[in-house]
Amino acid sequence: MGGAGTSRRSDTAGALGIYVHVPFCARRCGYCDFNTYTATELGGTSGLGNQESYADSAIAELDLAADALAGHGRARPTSTVFFGGGTPTLLPPADLARMLTAIRERIGLEAGAEVTTEANPDSVDAASLRALAQAGFTRVSFGMQSAVPHVLAVLDRTHRPERVGRAVGWARDACLGVSLDLIYGAHGESLADWRASLEAAVAMEPDHISAYALVVEAGTPLARRVARGELGAPEEDDLAAKYEVADDVLTGAGLGWYEVSNWARTPQDACRHNVGYWRGDDWWGIGPGAHSHLAGRRWWNVKHPRTYAARLAAGSSPVDGEELLTPEQRYTERVLLGVRLAEGLPIEQLDAAGRSAVAGLVGDGLADGAVAIRERRLVLTRRGRLLADAVVRALLG
Repeated sequence: MGGAGTSRRSDTAGALGIYVHVPFCARRCGYCDFNTYTATELGGTSGLGNQESYADSAIAELDLAADALAGHGRARPTSTVFFGGGTPTLLPPADLARMLTAIRERIGLEAGAEVTTEANPDSVDAASLRALAQAGFTRVSFGMQSAVPHVLAVLDRTHRPERVGRAVGWARDACLGVSLDLIYGAHGESLADWRASLEAAVAMEPDHISAYALVVEAGTPLARRVARGELGAPEEDDLAAKYEVADDVLTGAGLGWYEVSNWARTPQDACRHNVGYWRGDDWWGIGPGAHSHLAGRRWWNVKHPRTYAARLAAGSSPVDGEELLTPEQRYTERVLLGVRLAEGLPIEQLDAAGRSAVAGLVGDGLADGAVAIRERRLVLTRRGRLLADAVVRALLG
């Protein structure tokens, strides 16, 4: 991959990403604990804090962001923009285009900037994807999750499997890059089911695939169903076996892993926005509940869309809290996130405890010994990827 490695420090004016959180969903998936709301929960689509006025609120926060960046001497064009959610494509393409135009005018976009939106396969059509491409979007990340109907049902997904291929075709016709998100480990999903989903995804020839293990998050409908015994919780051995199948199928199809849960057709197809998080770059999060990071300072916005919109309408900041990371916290995060990347961590950037742990990690088959000796970098083996949390614990002593 191009760009700086894990040596990039967030206290230098390196890359800047902009994240725009769009907190609206047509239906809440049972496993999701993101800050999202349906129209029913918000009392409709119109009014303060709802879908019809959301772009105005986000642009108002962008005004504050531009002033703050300039005031702190951190103003520079953004290299990546990511619209996430929620389902950003529940908003009209014109609203998404208007927010992107505001980013371009107030913050600036680097030449060749990566501009991504997440989308559900049933929230787009050929015309909407063309409109997004014309507005300057370069990628779309579809929430495919599975190609097996009974798995989609457990995950509360609303689309039919065949809809994904149609959406990918429309995106290709619009000259957009395509990423597919998959989830494994749902109750009742066999290894054969998971392999079928992977093979269906590969057959669509996307530029990028993410494969995440299902996590039962506290407070979600899925967690309540598991607690009642209606569904089984994901099992560690099953998740490990499915990760290995994913790596076999995806690498066999020509996609290379660049982060524990992400594979790309070429290094240029890696999601540059997310790589910025893993490298500790700066980013500004727009929207209710969005988090930001700038030069070791982290802050987050109020969570409810109505409160968020009301503050901005009154000319106030939507920030709800902040923290200044200590050097120890920043080191911990650099290890925690950097070790997940295929480029690995320079061994000399580890502290004494971390450096002393490297030989044991190599001996246990968790780190690549040849790379450690030849390049003085800590890079995980596949077994190490499966046990990444244990690797981090060893490095942090």
